Amino acid sequence: MASLLSPIPSTPLDPLWRFTVDQYHLMIDAGILPSGSPVELVEGVLLQKMSKKAPHRISTRAARRELEAVVPAGWFVDEQEPITLADSEPEPDVMVARGDSSDYPDRHPGAADVALVVEIADTTIARDRGVKTRMYARAGIAVYWIVDLNTGRVEVRIDPHGDSYRSLTLLSRSDSISVTIDGMEVGTIPVSRILPKS
Repeated sequence: MASLLSPIPSTPLDPLWRFTVDQYHLMIDAGILPSGSPVELVEGVLLQKMSKKAPHRISTRAARRELEAVVPAGWFVDEQEPITLADSEPEPDVMVARGDSSDYPDRHPGAADVALVVEIADTTIARDRGVKTRMYARAGIAVYWIVDLNTGRVEVRIDPHGDSYRSLTLLSRSDSISVTIDGMEVGTIPVSRILPKS
C-alpha cells in the first residue's frame, strides 16, 4: 500500500493532452505563450526548460564559438533557437543549420536543414539521453552531441535509426570531437575547449 508521504511521480499517470506544432504556434501567436516562455514542445508535450547555471552558460557559449570557427560557408551556428520537427519544436543549446539565419524569415529551420545539434546537460541529462535522443533520431538529425557537465564528457551520437542512433562515442577532456557536416568532417574541436575549466 502506497504511503501518503510517497513522492509524486515525475511522469503524470493521467493521459496528457498533446499539441501539434501548428497548435503550439497558434498559442505563441495569440500570446498564450509569451515570447521567451520557459517551455519547448517535445513530442507534443510542453516541457519546462530548466534554469541555467554558470557552467551551462559557459559551455554553451564555448560550443557555439568553437563550431563557428570550423563550420564551412553555407552553414551557420545558432544558440538556443527553435527548430521545427514533425511533432516537436525544441530549442537546442547549439545547432548547425544550412544557409544563414536570414534564410528563414517565415519559419524555423527544419530537420532537413539541421546538420548537428548540441545539448549541454547537467540536471537535464536524463531528458537529453531519453526523449531528446528519441526525438532527434526520429527526425533524422544526423549528429547529436550531449555535453555532460556532470562527468566532463561529450557523447557523440551519429547515424540515426528509428528511435535511436546506431553509433555512440564517449569522449573525455583529453579527446577531440570530429565535426561532421553532411557526412564530411570539416574540422575537430578539443573537448576541453567546450567544457568549463576544471
